[in-house]
Amino acid sequence: MKVFISADIEGCAAITTWDEVHKGRAGHQEFREQMTAEVVAACEGARAAGATDILIKDAHESGCNLIVSRLPEYARIIRAWSGHPYVMMFGLDASFDAALFIGYHDAAGSDTNPLAHTMNDRIARLSINGELASEFTVNAYTASLNGVPPVFLSGDRGICGAAEQLVPGMKTIAVSEGFGRSTMSLAPAKALRLIREGVEEALAGDLSRCSLGLPDRFEVVLEFNNASDAYRSSFYPGVEHPEARTLRFVSNDYFEVLRTIRFITL
Repeated sequence: MKVFISADIEGCAAITTWDEVHKGRAGHQEFREQMTAEVVAACEGARAAGATDILIKDAHESGCNLIVSRLPEYARIIRAWSGHPYVMMFGLDASFDAALFIGYHDAAGSDTNPLAHTMNDRIARLSINGELASEFTVNAYTASLNGVPPVFLSGDRGICGAAEQLVPGMKTIAVSEGFGRSTMSLAPAKALRLIREGVEEALAGDLSRCSLGLPDRFEVVLEFNNASDAYRSSFYPGVEHPEARTLRFVSNDYFEVLRTIRFITL
């Protein structure tokens, strides 16, 4: 079994402030250790379920957060950013049997994580076909584009609920919940155990239950916090600029959606 892991940090256990997720700041070291431990727990669960090849994409900020010396020998890792439109899913292809999402967080415009955002802090809201979309939404459809089922996600309670709604068969583990600028979290050790057990359970069943169909048509609307950011990105081919802070584009080709999102959110 071949498994792909996309790892973020804002949805890891106990993380609450931006100081804890930005490289070079005082809180980052402690929580890059938690991010690493949660990824290792996912690897252990996947291994127990029969995975023989695990590819990890370090998918937060610099792409160089995980402590690589702690990763198991049967895993591989992609660090930093290639520039490919798959972004947080770079390295995924049709040869994988399942995709896992670790440390994920709710979308910009939601209130279940004090660090909720989508792509970057310049975007106020992203919707796909009229529905609020998170980074998980974008990345789950990327998995679907390659015929790979998204089977497991850990993160805040809000993104877990959204993931279950998009992919009803997938397993989720909520390790924290946001209340304004605060969070209520599981103890990190318990989060690790539940992630390990949850991944093993998710991969042991019929993976086809998590198959996600791609819509025939994608209408994507991005609302920026600042009108100047929307104006600058409005010149990308096929993009409409209906309002001061808003961009819209439509495509039947999801790779084109990913390419457009990649370039207009720079």
